[in-house]
Parts: sequence; C-alpha cells; structure tokens
Amino acid sequence: MKVLLLKDPKDKDAGPDPYIKELGLHSFEATLIPVLSFEFLSLESLFEKLSHPECHGGLVFTSPRAIEAIKICLKDNTKKEAWSKSLKQMWNIKPTYVVGKATAALAEEIGLTPQGEKSGNAEKLAEYICSREKPNSSALLFPCGALKREVLPTVLREKGVPLESLTVYQTTQHPQLQEALSSYFSQQGIPASIVFFSPSGVKFCLQHIQKLSGDLINHIKFAAIGPTTAEAMEAGGIPVSCTAPSPTAQDLAAGIHRALHSQNC
Repeated sequence: MKVLLLKDPKDKDAGPDPYIKELGLHSFEATLIPVLSFEFLSLESLFEKLSHPECHGGLVFTSPRAIEAIKICLKDNTKKEAWSKSLKQMWNIKPTYVVGKATAALAEEIGLTPQGEKSGNAEKLAEYICSREKPNSSALLFPCGALKREVLPTVLREKGVPLESLTVYQTTQHPQLQEALSSYFSQQGIPASIVFFSPSGVKFCLQHIQKLSGDLINHIKFAAIGPTTAEAMEAGGIPVSCTAPSPTAQDLAAGIHRALHSQNC
C-alpha cells in the first residue's frame, strides 16, 4: 500500500528518512513530497541575542527551522568561534526547551542539551516549562516562525513566565509543490494514506489533493503528525483517520497501520 508524506526529506547526510524507513517495516511504500519553503529573517538580531546569554533564562524551540536559523548564523567563522569558545557553554548552564525528537536532535548538533522533547506539542511543552520556571524570572528566548501559534506564549504569560519571541523565518509554499503532486497522482495513482505534517501543509496542499483525487478522495485515510495539524485538517473538511500520539516515525507508522487494517485508529 502506498503512503504519501507531505513533508521535507531529512537531510541527506543524516541517512535515510526515518518515516520512510519505519513505514517500510510495515510493508508500506512511502513517498515524500516537500511542501514548504522557508525564508530566514533577522539573523543578525538572532545572533546578537545569542551573544548575551546573561540576559535570558534559557531557550525555547518549537520548530527545527528555528535551530536551522542558528546553524546558518554559525556558518560565519567569527560567530562559530564565539559560539564554540564560550556562548554554547553559557547557554548550557540554562535550559533549552524543545518540542519533539527532530528539534532535539538539531539542538544537540549545535552543542545544546535539550529537554522536554517528549512533550510532543506546544501545549504540553508550555506545561513542562511552567513546571520548571519561576514567575518573573529572566525571559526565555523564543526564536520562532512568522506563523507561530499563540498557545505557548499565552500559557507562559498566564503563569507569569517571561518569554521574548523573535521571528527568524517565514513559511511559503514550495515552488515545485503543485507539479510534484500532479506527477505523483498521475504516476502512482491514489495513495492508501496521506499524511500531513503541519497546518501550513494543509493550507498549501488541500485544494490540489481534492482536485487530483476527485471522487476517490473518500478512499484515502488521512493522518496527522499531531493534534495541531489534525485540527487544521478538520477545519479544512478532511476526515482524520489517525493522529500520531507523539510526533515520531514509530507512532505514525503504527497508527497508519491500524487505520488501514481496521475501521478505527
């Protein structure tokens, strides 16, 4: 059975994509189609803030892209040297809060020690942070995207935990998305399952998928990587057959397997 994953492929240097690998273990033939393109912003402002860890109580990352913004900064040799010599160690005295294993892995790549990755979504991460931070302490630095949800900032604000947000990227539709979807459906046919990995993916893909699937759309089991994406799918009129309990390849593959082999997920 074929599964269409609406996500960017993992960095080629990091080996095979874990979602394709895990779905393969369940005898699914998975294909990735990149949905999103990212433009990075305010990188000088970002590194200026990273250069003064004493001004913040820690770091918060709810997206791999926010850490990718730091990695772009560190391509500059001067910045990389400053990070390696002292800044990294100074930040590691403070907490680095992250959502999900992918974000945690990237944080580790730049030398940070993440925590909270088992939270799985912004709501649970906010609870985790509030259980560890004292009200009115130094603000946590929150590099984020232009489309960030307000759940985490709202919860922290209500609990008196200061948060300083800085927009470091904006999300746009991948330039080859429509062409890639059309090519997939014409060559592979209607997949047994389609997985969305973000609300932006729903926004950019839904109309194309409805057009390409036609009346056969009711035969597709739609899956979400988490509750936020599931909400966006339902708002768009897509029946969600499966929501992964945590954003991991193992949980998603198991959920899709149940959805396709029974009436309930």
